[in-house]
Amino acid sequence: MSKNFSTADLVDEHGERLLVCDTQFREFGGHRRFSGPVRTVACNQDNGLVRELLRTPGGGAVLVIDGGGSLHTALTGDLIAGSAVENGWAGLVVNGAVRDSAVLAELPLGIKALGTNPRKSAKTGAGAVDTPVTFGGITFTPGDQLYADEDGVAVLPAL
Repeated sequence: MSKNFSTADLVDEHGERLLVCDTQFREFGGHRRFSGPVRTVACNQDNGLVRELLRTPGGGAVLVIDGGGSLHTALTGDLIAGSAVENGWAGLVVNGAVRDSAVLAELPLGIKALGTNPRKSAKTGAGAVDTPVTFGGITFTPGDQLYADEDGVAVLPAL
């Protein structure tokens, strides 16, 4: 997907059809502007499914990780994000925390998250993959197109 977009221009172009996430994320990855089809993981302080999914071909997708807004443990760090880069993922949107932020900033990957915590999460694999997740006033559905830049995160639902 081209990086020649802005979420503000997309709002002007698509109006109410474009869903805009109200969550105020911080930037952590080396790419501040990224887009791709949505994939999802819902998990609570357990990144086992995140790790497994990012070890598979991403095909330019954006993984939306709903950690319930918890900042108690990190849902991704340098190793998991490195897998995302190696496997062709465009970015991560984390409704939760990340760690290894200095290394994440050097990766050619878009990463938005609520904040940081050095504490590791559980790795039991609890949660769900590719189910709709809702936060920030919108629902992220697998197959929708996500756009993220310095102004925020927007989603264009699949037709």
